[in-house]
Parts: sequence; C-alpha cells; structure tokens
Amino acid sequence: MGNRLSKIYTRTGDDGTTGLGDGSRVAKDSVRVEAYGTVDEANSAIGIILAADSVPDDVRKCLTEVQHDLFELGGELCIPGHSAVTQDFIDRLESDLDGFNEDLPTLKEFILPGGGPLAAACHLARTIVRRSERRVGTLAGVEDVRPEAGKYLNRLSDLLFVLARVLARAESGQEVLWNRDR
Repeated sequence: MGNRLSKIYTRTGDDGTTGLGDGSRVAKDSVRVEAYGTVDEANSAIGIILAADSVPDDVRKCLTEVQHDLFELGGELCIPGHSAVTQDFIDRLESDLDGFNEDLPTLKEFILPGGGPLAAACHLARTIVRRSERRVGTLAGVEDVRPEAGKYLNRLSDLLFVLARVLARAESGQEVLWNRDR
C-alpha cells in the first residue's frame, strides 16, 4: 500500500492543477480528472444508499463490493497506463444482475425514478454512473483507456436499475410507472 495522507491540504492545487497517480500534473478540469471524479461521485451516491439501515443484506453486500470496484476504477483512471478492472469484475456484475432480476416481474412500461427514498437514490446513482460512462468515453477519445472501464460502468448502470426495482419493492411494494394518460 502506498503512502497515507497525513496532511490533507498541500496547496499544490491552488494553481488550478491536480496531481495524477503517476506524479504528473494536469488541469483540474481535464477530461481525465472529470472521468475519475465522476466515478468518485457515483461511489459517493452509492454510499448514500448504503448509509440507510434498511438496505437488504444481499443488496448491501453487492453495493459494498461495487464501491471497492469503483475505487479501483478511479485509481485506474487516475494513473495513466494502470490496469485494475478485469473481466472478472464485469462477470460478477452480470451474475449479480441476473440474480436480482430473476424474481422481478417483466417490464411492460417505463419506470420513473422513485418508489421510495432508497430506490430513488439508486436511480440517482444509476444516472451518475451513466455520466461516468460518458466521461470515460470522452477520455477514451483522446487517451488510451482500457475497454473494461466502459464495460464495467455500462453493466453497473444496468445493475443499479435492477437494484432500484428491488429496493422499490422492499420499501413500498411498488414502482412508479410512467403513464402519460394518468
């Protein structure tokens, strides 16, 4: 394990730059910083879900693992040329997705974000992950990014959609369905 931060402020970013994991400095609004910053934002949104006592144990276990994955992904994006996310991460998400989706009713209508506070928070996390995926795609257009990063985020947004459905049922027993003719 690398050095731990003993002093939180360094003043090195006062000039509008930040240090990458390889020691190089870039503008704080660079596409790389935007990519790993948005992954961090997604991780924080998942943390909001996990802060609730009422999260079912299987969902808690899954999302806790996801938080660790996202930390690894952020590290990969912060260190040019570094690799951390593997196909095993993606395979685990797909397995979790299939398991959680198995008992859900087939979708016949669009679902609106909602269904309870945890379900709504999960939908918000899903949209942040989608933004992360877009930011990683932008980065990949100008620098080398391993394809596993985008695949992981794509699968994670699908998983969060399914988990929002699971959480809506756990909280209120129902989802909010889109119905223009209401």
